[in-house]
This record gives sequence, structure tokens and C-alpha cells, in this order.
Amino acid sequence: MTSASDAVEYGSSILGYPRIGARRELKRALEDHWHRGTSLAELEAAGRELQDDTWRELAAMGLEQVPGNIFSFYDHVLDDALLFGAFPERFRPLQDQLEPLEFYFAMARGKPDFPPLELIKYFGTNYHYRQPEISPATTFTLNADALLDEHARAKAEGIELRPVVHGPLSLLLLSKAGPDAPEGFAPLDRVDDLVEVYLQLFDALYKQGAKCVQLDEPAFTLDRTVEEIQLLSRVYDRLSGVASRPRLLVTGQYGDLGPALPALSATRVEAIGLDLISAPMNPAQLAAIPGLRRKRLYAGVIDGRNVWKAAKGGKLDLLLAIKKEIPDIVVSTSCSLMHVPVDKLIEPDIPGDVADRLSFAKQKVGEVVALAKAVTHGAPEHWYTRPTKVDFKLKHDVRQRVANIRPDQRERAPYEERKVAQDAVLGLPPVPTCTLGSFPQTAEMRKARYDYGQGRLSWDDYAGEVKAEIARVIALQEDIGLDVLVHGEPERNDMIQYFAELMDGYVATRMGWVQVYGSRCVRPPIMYGDIKRTGPMTVEWITYAQSLTDKPVKGILTGPVTMLARSFVRQDQPLYESAEQLALAIRDEVADLERAGIQIIQVDEPSIRELLPLRERGREGYLDWAVAAFKLAVGGAKPETQIHTHLGYSSIAQVVEAFDALDADVTSIVATRSIDWVLDQLVNSGTPIQRGVGPGVYESRSAAIPDIDEIDERIQRAVQAIDPERLWVNPDGGLKTRHYWQLEPSLRNMVAAARRQRRRLLAASEN
Repeated sequence: MTSASDAVEYGSSILGYPRIGARRELKRALEDHWHRGTSLAELEAAGRELQDDTWRELAAMGLEQVPGNIFSFYDHVLDDALLFGAFPERFRPLQDQLEPLEFYFAMARGKPDFPPLELIKYFGTNYHYRQPEISPATTFTLNADALLDEHARAKAEGIELRPVVHGPLSLLLLSKAGPDAPEGFAPLDRVDDLVEVYLQLFDALYKQGAKCVQLDEPAFTLDRTVEEIQLLSRVYDRLSGVASRPRLLVTGQYGDLGPALPALSATRVEAIGLDLISAPMNPAQLAAIPGLRRKRLYAGVIDGRNVWKAAKGGKLDLLLAIKKEIPDIVVSTSCSLMHVPVDKLIEPDIPGDVADRLSFAKQKVGEVVALAKAVTHGAPEHWYTRPTKVDFKLKHDVRQRVANIRPDQRERAPYEERKVAQDAVLGLPPVPTCTLGSFPQTAEMRKARYDYGQGRLSWDDYAGEVKAEIARVIALQEDIGLDVLVHGEPERNDMIQYFAELMDGYVATRMGWVQVYGSRCVRPPIMYGDIKRTGPMTVEWITYAQSLTDKPVKGILTGPVTMLARSFVRQDQPLYESAEQLALAIRDEVADLERAGIQIIQVDEPSIRELLPLRERGREGYLDWAVAAFKLAVGGAKPETQIHTHLGYSSIAQVVEAFDALDADVTSIVATRSIDWVLDQLVNSGTPIQRGVGPGVYESRSAAIPDIDEIDERIQRAVQAIDPERLWVNPDGGLKTRHYWQLEPSLRNMVAAARRQRRRLLAASEN
């Protein structure tokens, strides 16, 4: 076993790296296999090529310690669960029927009669993971062949990988109790059993000559109980107390380790990684942590979640100051680089004054390597003479508009007054049915949008393609029997990027892809300056859709906080100032939609929780400005205009609080947990909901097609908590990622189930 007193071997490292490929090679390989029939062997070969090319490139760039086990075919949390044999008992019937990788995909994507694992947001990022299910019956066993094989392949080429896995506590805290678990069971109850299998992994790595293993414990950047901190100490005393193991690096990514840091420092782990971007600590604060001076500190000074170039002079000064207190330091990233695009140099269209300030994953590796060298050898003079930041304040009136905002601009008439006016205008039936905006993007529509962007299709021809698709989607919804329609968003590449491209102050990328989950990738736009809408963004498409039907068509807009949460944001002003600028742009669009006769407008805020501080401190202030931005965006709407929004949730208290604070007329809920869970919470809350709500009656991101009885049962449970006059029936999210063969029967079943409920209400009123 290597001790912390040994000579320093490494000066530069990162905590993770994008796995999709610079040009989404993994996405294409996955979808070729899932939808176009390429073989499992071809998919596995493509995955291995991506995996091996990554660590070869990182080593060639001069990174002294290269992370391993960072590739995944779908999700690294699910990978870690299966590494230790933690697959749900409900999938056991498939185990002998499927190849191992297909069995893995079954858990991630679902099969008929086998719903997939829940899709959950990962620590305030835009990434989603598939939530493992743990029960007393879960049998933990080590399945490390792939991890060990990768380590051996790299070692044969002279590259020493540091395998990366979640630590046992975070893996269990990220999991939920399986459906076969008894009441009161928590996955953390199985920690001692799991720790024994971690020790088996350490032994196998030690025998193969591995020098270090990285254990990520991001769950401890959230508020934790005294008992959980004590458990952390006990577990790492056990893990670090054996002789036959590699050196242990424990990281606290995405925030502040808080009381977990002194607890870890008191154990025999050799190294600790800190996120010094999300949770800055000065050298004196670090030196005050008992035992930390004797550890190797992976100083996360390069931002793994934003795309701006580091001010290397200032970073170097900080590192040198830390080194005086903690001699053994490694320059590192604040978290995995999987949250940023791969390479700035393949972007041809970003304006030079913006591009000069950007740093994607590959460039961030270069920054880490350069800083590590400078710690020993000194820095070039230009690190200190060049400006550390550039302000992009555009020449328009938005700053004056923000300064002139009045409190009354954030307020509408009381909800009950609005409801009477809206009921008179809309005339909707009880438990109205709708979707939340997006319909599947056809290959033809994607090609038309690409050809228009490349200049191969004129605007008139492109607009004709969009309108033809809108007409088809409207006709389909009318045939299905939905009560409120949408135009399907065929013109939108993404709910964020579409609007960003139509505003000053944003720049879009061509290849700036970031993985959201599985093969789903997005290109977060880059906010570099003041935001202003240059003209109507949706009016042409929504009014055309409304002209095709007598039913109301919703205008669909993205809210200001979600625009922030899913963009790479400027760093030269507070987030709330950028949110106000975005809110004014959306407010102007709401006004134009109203003038065009649109009676329902949905302003989506599914990401309002993504920016919520992981710890309690700071949450109140954040929610104050986030709610204020939303209310500014919709505060100018007339009473008879029905404002919808679309939220994520984590607890019923926060859901009901959001209903009240945002003051939307109708709120639909994203199922970031089980739909059944949120229905149970609504039923058991005892808190009456005063506004319209659509709790989501089937999972939009699942390939499974819900039957009528399944949806009907959920509607009946929702009626126990929500006045039928306030209940809406809808999927739990957009339908962009589905296929029409999945969408159409699902929506028909949803409409049929809603009509059952209407018949019950009619019968009850007649008795």
C-alpha cells in the first residue's frame, strides 16, 4: 500500500471526462444498434474504441494521472450499481434471456412489463441518472471484469489509470428502496454488506498493480445528519484500514463537503478531492481542517461545469498559497468534465472575442497540465498581464428596463378572478387533456432544419416544411381527442437553444454536445452578454397552428430560470440580473402571443430546482429571485389568458410552495421521481391545492405504452387530492424523444381514461 508520505508522483489530474465523443460517436453507435439493427458486437467495438482513445489522448496531453472506468454505454451510476451486483429483483426474469449489455439496456430503457429505473437529476446538473433499486434481497457481488480489463489494457501501453467509482455511501444514497423492500427500509441499511464487496474490488486492483482508486462521494455535498457523517467515518475507517489496497482518493464534487471533510480527514484515506469552484476555501480554512495537511489534496480549481477560460495567474497564486499549508497537492478539476463539450477547436462559427474566452473539456485538461507545471517551474508573464475577464455589455436598453422594473409588473389579478375569466373564454371540459409541448422530431424535419442552416433550403421552403408538420400534428391531436393542443415544436432543435439563437447576448455551437442521459445530448448555448429579444420568436408558428383548429393551442415558451440552468452563463454579473433580462424577453413574447389571440401560454420551468443550492443555506435567497423572474415574465398577461408552467419536484412541500409562489394558473409536474410517488404525496399531504395541476399520468421518457386502466387508476388517485375542477391530465414531460408508434396509443389511452373520469363526475352530479 502506498502512503501519503511517499514522494509526490502526480501533479495533474481530472476527475472525469466526456464519454460521448467529440462528434457524438456514442450516440450514433447506440441508436444504430437500438433502431437500425447493428449488432451488439459492433456496438461494443465502438464503445471500446471511444474508451481507449480517451485515455490515450489524455495521457498524450501530459496529464500525469488519468482517470479510468469513466466510459459508459448509458449511465455511470447504473454502471456502478451493476459493478457490485445491485440490479433490481424485478428484472431477474430477464437476466437469463438477454446478453449482459442488453440486460443493462433493459434496466435503463425498459421492456414490455418491465418499466425502466427512475430517471433522476444528478446533483443540480443537467445530467440524469437511472436510480438503482436496493432491497434486503439484493445480493451484492463483484462484477469487475470490464474495469480490470480496461486497467490492464492501458497498463500494457504504459498508462496507469485511476479507476473511478462512486463511494459506497453515495451509491446507496443515490438509490431508492426496491418495490420488494419492507416499509421503513432504506438502501443505506445495506452499507456494511456493500463495503465488503468494495474491499474485494480493492484487493483485485491491488493484485493487478493499480496505484490509486477514486471514490466519488458527492452525496455529502448535501446537508447530512450527524448519524450519516458518523457512518462516513466508520465506513472509511474500514475501507482505509486494510493493507491490500491501492491508495484511496475520495472526492466531494458539485459543492461543499462541510462536516464530511474533517470526518474524511480523520480517516486513513490518502487523498481528498475538493470542488474549490462551487465551494471556495482559502488556504487558512484548509489548514484549519485537522488531518488535511497530511493528505494529498486534489485541488479542484478548474471549473468542470462552465466553459470560460481560467484566469491562470490567479489560479496559480491560489495553488502556491495552498501548497504552503498542504505540501502534497494535485491540480485538478472541480468535478468531472462530462458536463462541458469536448473541444472548442471544432467550432467554426463562434465570434472571436467570445471564442478567445472559452475552454471546453480538452482545453481544460491543457489548463490543468499547464498549472501543474507552473506550480513547480513558474508561470509565463502573460498569465498576469492579460485581463482576467471580459465584460460584454451590449448597446441596447435592457439594463435600463431592468433598473425600471416596478413591483406591480410581477403581479396578476387574484387567481379566482382569473379562473372565472378563463373558464368563460376557454369552455374546457372537466379534467381536460393536453400534452406539454414537444412531439417527436421526424427525420424529414431534422433534415429540413439542417439544410436550412447550411443554406441549402430557402426560408420559404423551410417554413413550408415546418407548417406541413404542424398541420399533421394538429390533425393527429384532434383525431386523438385532446382538449388543448400544441403545435409540436418541429422548428425547435432544443427548448433552450431555439430561443437562445433568437436573442442577442447568446451564441450557439455546432458540436458543443453534452450528454443528458443515454444517447440524449443537448448543445447548451453560451450566454456571454446582455440579453434582448430581437423580435417575435414563436408567434408565426403558434398562430398558424391555431388557424387550423377551433380548440385552443398553447403557446410554449421556456422560462428564464430554465434558460439559465441549461445554458453556460456569463460570470461577470450575478445570476439574478441575467434572469431579469431573460424574463423581460419572455414577457415581450407573451404580450405578442396575446395580441395574436393565443389564450393559453405555457412558460416552462422544469429546471427551477437545478440551480437550487445543494445545502439549505442560500436556498431562500435563490427562490426569491427565481420566483420573481418567473412572475416578471408572466406578470403582464391578461386575466383571461391562462398561464401554464411545467415544474420538477422533490417533495410535496416544495411542490405546493411552488404552486403558491409562482401563481401560475396550471402547473404540470415533471416526474423526476416515480409518478406513483408524487400521487401518493399529493394524496397524503393534507394541503389543498388552490390552482390547476397536472400531476403527470404516465412517464414520457419511457418506451412503455401505458394501458387505459393504468392511467385511470392514477387519475382516480389524483382526484383524491385535487379538486376535479383543477385537475389536468397530461404526460409528465415532452414527447420529443418518443416515436409515433409509442406516442399515439399512449395518448389515446390517456384520453380514454380521462373520459372515464368525466363519466364518473357526471354520474355523481346526477345522483
